[in-house]
This record gives sequence, structure tokens and C-alpha cells, in this order.
Amino acid sequence: MDRMPPKARMGRELPPTAGLPLTWGDYVRQPGQSFAGGLGQWPGLSDPLVTCSGTAALVVVLKTLRQRRPDRNAVIIPAYNCPLLPLATRLVPGLRAIVCDTVCSGIDLDPQQLDSLCDARTLAVIPTHLGGRVADVQAARAVAARCGAFVIEDAAQALGAFAEDRQSVGLGGDAGFFSLAAGKGLTTYEGGILVSRDAQLRAELAAVARETLRPHLGWTLRRNLELLGYGLFYTPSGLRLAYGHNLRKKLAAGDEAAAVGDVFTLADMPLHSLDALRLRVAANGLARLPAHLEEGRRLAGHRRGQLAALPGVAVIGDRLGTEGIWPFFMVLMPGKEQRDRALHALWRTGNGVSKLFVHALPDYAFLAPILAGHDLPDCPNARDLADRMLTVSNTPWLDEATFTLIMHTLRSSL
Repeated sequence: MDRMPPKARMGRELPPTAGLPLTWGDYVRQPGQSFAGGLGQWPGLSDPLVTCSGTAALVVVLKTLRQRRPDRNAVIIPAYNCPLLPLATRLVPGLRAIVCDTVCSGIDLDPQQLDSLCDARTLAVIPTHLGGRVADVQAARAVAARCGAFVIEDAAQALGAFAEDRQSVGLGGDAGFFSLAAGKGLTTYEGGILVSRDAQLRAELAAVARETLRPHLGWTLRRNLELLGYGLFYTPSGLRLAYGHNLRKKLAAGDEAAAVGDVFTLADMPLHSLDALRLRVAANGLARLPAHLEEGRRLAGHRRGQLAALPGVAVIGDRLGTEGIWPFFMVLMPGKEQRDRALHALWRTGNGVSKLFVHALPDYAFLAPILAGHDLPDCPNARDLADRMLTVSNTPWLDEATFTLIMHTLRSSL
């Protein structure tokens, strides 16, 4: 019989993901090199473009590719993904988002359905390195090539992950982008990075970025205040006030999508340039990021196996030869009933257990106008991910006693 687990520690809140804490020196210290220069030290990330958000980076890519191929207007995205992706297509006139199912119990695009969706209207295919895992970009690229479509890597949650060639993710397609949003490892509260191996395309992307992302005093002031708040409250005690109380209020009201934070409007996607203060914070934080990511990999090596050893439970991992990052574990329970039972016991405890996305993309009501107008493909695998997945934070603040409590609760939910 299982021993009784230890009680959760009171007065603290663990984040659902392993963001990099900032220091006050990050705000005031002059960095040894620029943020773009620091990124250039990472394998393959030379000449990056820095944007105000990962979404803005995607908009710049889509506008650039649309200029190259104005005869094409379809953008294919995984059906289990952040709702910002289909919403971003609304910022590029004429584009439409098409969802493609994922593989069974995985994040990759289903190759057979992708092949059936790709045609002469397809502008781009967007494989996603979800949760720091390394997606099979080459498989998506092989399908896209047959219809002449571009490939854009969504590496929003994967800065620091490596593909088979030991190059950074984001470089296996025509272009790739990362997010610097709160909780995404390194953060400028909101920010993005845009990369491409193609020098000509990089020049075109830079030109579109200059045209699209202009200085905006209001957003600069707001983001600077938010970034200062992140530095102040991104601690186990500060998150109780800044994150936990609001989370439990929304869960009590039965609004899971608001609790997760995956309901958006076009107003949530401002397009402006990144200011000097946030670039300084990013440059200073970047120097600590590799050690932070390695600590995450060390913790994951210990904890992933324990989670996967639970009966009927799987943890989504990486393919042989790749190396992702581990901001959290994507845990697949045997069924929806077991997942819901575990979340009922854990989601409100402040111990870093959550949902990644509440629904598959076709099941968000606010996305219906965007995904309407064409036949939606069946997406059983994406809906299965939404039904069976919960996430367990891999923050260094998750101590062994709390992890033992989580393990006990998951075991009891099976």
C-alpha cells in the first residue's frame, strides 16, 4: 500500500513551466554583447531578427512569403497548438488557416492528412516544437516540397533545443521563430526571434519587419512595466499573488480556457519594435540560459522516467538524435477520465500541474470564424491530446517532496 504523501508547502505557487528568473542586474547592467550577438554564438542562430513577440515574428514571415507567392493563401498548422497561430493569419490579408491532425499520441503533423491537405493553394506548413520537444520537420518538409509550399518552424517553446544535426531548431525549414513570452525560458515578457538559413530570405524578412514593426511608446511603457513585474513576482511566493489567485478564481468559475490563458483576440497581438531596455534584459539573461536549460535536462532525466513508469501513462519525448528542452512534461494519461480526476486534485494546489491547451483548435468557439469557410478535416488525434494530456512543471523550484505528492496523486487517479 502507498505511503501517505507529504503535504504541499503552503504560501507558494509553482509556475506551470520553467521560466528563467531575472535578477535586478539584468535591468541595469550593460551586457558584454548585444542580444542578437549573443544569439549568434548558438549553433546556427546567426543574424537573427528580434521582434516584439513570437506572433509578430510569424506575421513577418507570413507577410514576406505572401509577397513571394501572392497566388497562394493557405497556411497549414497542427490541430493541437496555441490559438495564436490561426489568429495570426488574420493579420495578413487574404490568408486562411487550415488545421491538420497530429500523429497518434504525438505532436508531429500527420503525414497522410498533411499530404491530402497540401495543394497549389498552400503557402506554408508550420510544424511545431511543442513544449520544447523536437518535431519532425523533415517529414513535413518532404510533404510540403511536393506542392511547392514553404516550411515555417514554430519553435516558440523551444529556444535551446537541437535537431539531428546539432544545429538549433528553427533552421530546418525556410524560416523559424522563437518566443520570449513570460514562462518561455528566457523572457522579455513578450518578444520573439526570427531566423532563416537563406540569406536572401533574411534580407526580405528584415525589410518587412522594418515596415511592420514600428516604435510605439504606449506598448513600450506597458511591456517595460510588465517585465519589471515579472522580475519582482516570478518567485514561488510572488506567483501566489500574481498568478495563483487569478487561476483559482477562473477555475472556480468553470472557465478553463481563461485559466490556461489560451483565449485571444487581435488586440492581444500588437505589432511594434522592441525597446532598448528589454533587449538589455534579454542579453544579460541569455548568458545564464544555457545553465538553466541544462539543469532542466538534468531534472527531466530523473523525473521523466518516474512519470512514464506509472501504469498506462506516457510522457512525450524526443526522437533519437535530437535534444529538446524541458520546461514541463507533457503527460498522457490512459484516458480523459483519469486525466480529469488528476487535474481535479492537482490543478488548484499551486504545485505546477496544468493543461497546455484546453481544446484542439477546431473546438475553440472564438476560432470558428477563422477556421470556417472550408471543410475541417477530422482531428481525432489532436482531440485525444486535448482530452488526455496534463502538464507537470519542470521548474527547479519543484522539490522532491512536492514531486512525490504529484506522483502519488497521479497514481491514485489511474
